[in-house]
Amino acid sequence: MGLRHLARRGAGATRQGRSGLPGGIVTRRRGRGTEPDDVRPWAEGDDVRHIDRNATARTGTLHVRTHHEERDRAVVLLADFRPSMLFGTRRALRSVAAAEALVLLGWRIAGDGGRVGLCVAGAEPVALPPRGGGRGMAALCQGLARAHASALAAPLHADPLHADAPLGPVLERARALLPAGGHLVLASALDAPGEGFSDSLAVLAERISVSLILVSDAFERAAPPGLYPYATPDGRRGTVRIGRARPVPEDRLAAYARLGLASLRLDTELGPDGFAPLMERLDAVL
Repeated sequence: MGLRHLARRGAGATRQGRSGLPGGIVTRRRGRGTEPDDVRPWAEGDDVRHIDRNATARTGTLHVRTHHEERDRAVVLLADFRPSMLFGTRRALRSVAAAEALVLLGWRIAGDGGRVGLCVAGAEPVALPPRGGGRGMAALCQGLARAHASALAAPLHADPLHADAPLGPVLERARALLPAGGHLVLASALDAPGEGFSDSLAVLAERISVSLILVSDAFERAAPPGLYPYATPDGRRGTVRIGRARPVPEDRLAAYARLGLASLRLDTELGPDGFAPLMERLDAVL
């Protein structure tokens, strides 16, 4: 809830980018629109092209038909709180960073008049249909907090990657919450998405708009070479040698971009102040 103030920064710049026109000030779109809104008596300054012939003939006085833009902006945020996300070496767990980014994006969408829903993959599944305004975001924040607390309290597994349930069914649950023309935003590290995940995502991207926030920890991007001790929940201990650092996962982003997904990398160490411009950029393409 405390991140709401960060989401307000730069909102005008985003709306200006959507206008598609140069200029320092962006106003509401005007015009006939596509959906009928109301029929009312003609007033000075109304466009004569909007005169409603039927109402005028029936009443004997000029009436105009107003319209509104046909746009119901509904977005479902999908947070990955599976065991592999409960990891972090800088500032916060990857799951926490994912929640922070999604909340920032949600506040931006709600502030722009859209509706935001939530779906969580984790120990306690959460599914909230899209709602607008501050009440909708309050319910979303409560759902995230409750689901994350359940994920932390769940029994540990010797191998978190193999403890992860596949994301495919969660994608379907999230899609079921969306109306036609809605958007789905997934925040995950995608360490263990499950068999057939890419195929499921490709099929889903043909039906709705899907965006990906790939959460990344500094250690996985550039682990210092050396011997690292480890301990498992069943009491086993040992060491593992880390050699050359793995490359930055830009190739994974490129692979998902080829599926038609808007995607970006989220580095956990940046924190909410660093996430805000990234969410502003993602908000502009939703």
